[in-house]
Formats: sequence, structure tokens, C-alpha cells
Amino acid sequence: MRTRWSVFAVAASLFTGSFAVSARPASQPPRPSNPNGWILPPEADQEKNPFAGDAKAIESGKELYKKTCERCHGPGGKGDGKDADPDHMQDMDLTVARRASRNPDGTVFYKVWNGRKSPKMPAQKDELTREQVWQIVAYTQTLRSKS
Repeated sequence: MRTRWSVFAVAASLFTGSFAVSARPASQPPRPSNPNGWILPPEADQEKNPFAGDAKAIESGKELYKKTCERCHGPGGKGDGKDADPDHMQDMDLTVARRASRNPDGTVFYKVWNGRKSPKMPAQKDELTREQVWQIVAYTQTLRSKS
């Protein structure tokens, strides 16, 4: 009798466990992928910028950056804009070359697109098109130090 009950209990728990996973609503937003509050899909770092190296897109991205990003990130991307958070200026510096491996184009896109609460970075998905955000990414990647 115990054996049948044990088998039933295991089967029931497997069923309910798999049911709970599949019952997650499809519309639920992705969870932050790291403790810094960024919402990134697992494949974000693999996504390629359709405007990488395109001089016209980089120029458009520069103009969009001035309107959208410069007030916090500063004119040269050093994190020294007039609205920069003084406690996080180092993290807001877009010119640091060693961050390149942690922030390929797709990752930067999703950070700009989704933003985060703390330290504050406004999401741009309601203000800009995807193409405009990719143009900003193309421009900001030119700000990195070459060293």
C-alpha cells in the first residue's frame, strides 16, 4: 500500500510541478537577468545592431543621444551630465573600454529600451522606435575608449 501511495505522490507532484511552470502567463514580463535591475532576455548579448558602422545612422544616433541621453550620461558619455546621479557616475560612464565585453550591442539596446528603477535610467520603449534606439547604440559604441 505504501509503495502505491509513494508512486502516486511522486506522479502527482511531477504533474503539478510541470503544470505550474506551464501555467505561467505568456504576457508576464521577463525577470531582471542580474542583480542590477536590468531586464534582459537571455539572448540579448547575441542580438546584432542593424546599424553598426553605418555613418548616417551613427550621426542620427548622436542627435538622438543629445536629446535623450546627454542630460545624464554627459556630452562625451562620461556620466557627467547635469542630471547625473552623483552616486553612480562611474557606472554611467559609457567610455570605459573594459565594459565592452559585458555590454555588446544587444545588451546596450535592451538596457536603453527597458531602463531600470535604481539607479534610475528611463526606459525609451515608449518614447523612441526600435530603429532609433539601435541608432543610439551605434553612436554610444563609438564613445568607448580604444585602450
